[in-house]
Amino acid sequence: MAKQTKKYSEAFAEIQTIIMKIENQELDIDELSENLKKVSALLKICKDKLHETEQEVQNILDTMKD
Repeated sequence: MAKQTKKYSEAFAEIQTIIMKIENQELDIDELSENLKKVSALLKICKDKLHETEQEVQNILDTMKD
């Protein structure tokens, strides 16, 4: 499954690829289930990275106020 070390851009690109396959009906039912699990894990990576980046930016902004 997706590794936490995957970059945001890589995870996002992989999500887009899977969505395109779903929209084009390129996956059979077994592949669909497996790919949806993968998308779920990739979305968590993206969400975690966005939250981490938001915290970092907020910390930088807070230090600039002083």
